[in-house]
Amino acid sequence: MNKLIQKLNDFNELVMFKHSIFSLPFIFIAMVVAANGWFGFKLLILGIFAALTARNFAMGFNRFMDRDIDALNPRTINRPNVDGRISASSMFIFVVLNALGFIAVAYFVNDLALYLSIPILIIIGSYSYFKRFSYLAHVILGISLGLAPIAGVVAVSETIPFWSVLLSSGVMFWVAGFDLLYSLQDIEVDKKLGLHSIPSKFGVEKTMKISKIFHALTVIFWLLFVIISESSYFAYVAVVLSALMLSYEHYLVNKDFRKIDKAFFTVNGYLGIIFFVLIILDNIFF
Repeated sequence: MNKLIQKLNDFNELVMFKHSIFSLPFIFIAMVVAANGWFGFKLLILGIFAALTARNFAMGFNRFMDRDIDALNPRTINRPNVDGRISASSMFIFVVLNALGFIAVAYFVNDLALYLSIPILIIIGSYSYFKRFSYLAHVILGISLGLAPIAGVVAVSETIPFWSVLLSSGVMFWVAGFDLLYSLQDIEVDKKLGLHSIPSKFGVEKTMKISKIFHALTVIFWLLFVIISESSYFAYVAVVLSALMLSYEHYLVNKDFRKIDKAFFTVNGYLGIIFFVLIILDNIFF
């Protein structure tokens, strides 16, 4: 029993389960807006399983492909995919099972979800390759998480309305922007290993400017989402608070690079939750 618990903990560390907090709120934001409120327990359960299996697939595949890179990076050398706690074959099986699980969930959602399931898996898995030949890998990661709201609205309405594209675009630039800040930790390793990243190509100062531009675009797209979806007071408050939190994130990183983890995990984690809660309130009272 202890061995099983330890193995589950190892897989939890492998995929960084707590990072699900970034994509889950925006799946349900899209579902709430599409349904004009509560969308039902069936879609709630299917939405959770879809998000978890998709993310497990993406993270598991990334760790599987990055075994050689992670072994040469002091920051990642103790990860389960490197130190032997999880074998390559176990990771491969984990990735396949989650891919099949995601497709199975999509089947029970609706036809459009099923048709989109494999293209989505291809996109979210491609991040692992892009950083080996293109510094646009950060944008690919943004697109991967930006698909979450579109998946949410497809589950509810089996359509892709324009407002969901705006919401997803905001998520894309949000994720790409904070990934740039997070990647500053690996700038020297990326240069040494010949990996492609914006920090290693353009340097710290330009990277931080690009991140600020991405986050400015985030706020613009989320504001457009609120306008086009005809949301009300609480949704506008969500956009304003998001802008303030993103500004605080940049303040933390500018002040002290050692606070990148706080900026990455704490600020962005709360941002998604607060945005979600305010959208719920918006649909309750307006």
